Amino acid sequence: MITIVEANNKKLLKEYVTFPFKLYKDNNYWVPPLISDELATFNKDENPAFKSAEAYFYLAYKNNEVVGRISAIINWDEVNQLGKKKVRFGWFDAIDDIEVTKALLEKVYDLGKKHNMEQVEGPMGFTNLDKVGCLTEGFDQLSTAIGWYNHPYYASHFEQLGFQVEKKYIESEFSFDGVTHEPIKKAADLIKARYGLKPIGFKSTKEIVPYVDRMFELFNETYSKLQSFVAVSKTQIDYFKKKYIPFVNPEYIKFIEDKDGNIIAFAIVMPNYAQAQQQIKGKLFPFGFLKMLNAKKNSKEAVFYLIGVLPEYQSKGVTAVIFEEYYRIFEQKGIKKCIRTPELEENNAIHNLWKNFNPIITKRRCTFSKPL
Repeated sequence: MITIVEANNKKLLKEYVTFPFKLYKDNNYWVPPLISDELATFNKDENPAFKSAEAYFYLAYKNNEVVGRISAIINWDEVNQLGKKKVRFGWFDAIDDIEVTKALLEKVYDLGKKHNMEQVEGPMGFTNLDKVGCLTEGFDQLSTAIGWYNHPYYASHFEQLGFQVEKKYIESEFSFDGVTHEPIKKAADLIKARYGLKPIGFKSTKEIVPYVDRMFELFNETYSKLQSFVAVSKTQIDYFKKKYIPFVNPEYIKFIEDKDGNIIAFAIVMPNYAQAQQQIKGKLFPFGFLKMLNAKKNSKEAVFYLIGVLPEYQSKGVTAVIFEEYYRIFEQKGIKKCIRTPELEENNAIHNLWKNFNPIITKRRCTFSKPL
């Protein structure tokens, strides 16, 4: 018999967060999240996503043992601003028992029906800054700290329960060793001269903070034409500053200004923390933070977390200017590989930014949906 319990106190939320550690215990490709970070994400007093999202967290038990988890979410900004009457599900994990998946999803349906939603979609988080998608290819590739990993049977469970693919995402990587500097420098110099562009770099986290609000204004404008995009709010930006900026090397954040001082492009790159997170098993203390600090300083892999280019500059070679700025730093740090995190398959503007680097697709993922 399967029992579903709402994780509505600290003890149950801890079980909710730690269940995947048991499920993926012997998996070489799963990257454990930081337990403290996950608990903060689900703290309604701490995460500003809850100002515009309604969310409930559920655990599935069988024989008094946790066998699955799911979150049921309504992003009210998405409903009210985009007119999408949709209930989301996220942070889904379960053993290979379709009855467990079915029982968990019933809680999502219940929330959707309660508010007269018309569709259910997932896996996805509260906002556009959360993890997204069920992995469908690349199960033998190391995950990143920015993407969910899952077993191959997840997609099969959804399909058997009447879900269809809604949005497709790709992840890719390219070798930094294979990047030739001279053509990039030549192109960057040409583009800077032609459009009067000026790169901005940073040496400390303190220098970056005043730019973050402007960066997200640009982020919202860059992605606004995607049919599923909900703008990032001011409170979410402040939360982002606190949560992510400390994990980024200051020199890994780049802005490009036009001749009038307007930001027309930005990029945030993070060191790859995946191997470090596997070693520390979700715990920063007592010694986990030292391994994370070592990865921050010495990782030979760079993860492109966010990039934004104003629509009117997307076909003008601005990527060359951005990458020229990273080239010297990557060379200095001995970077070997550049990794791109999940990007909508339909987002050709972003894919075209990287076409000259000959990226190889390493993972595919998608969200699944069905009418209620």
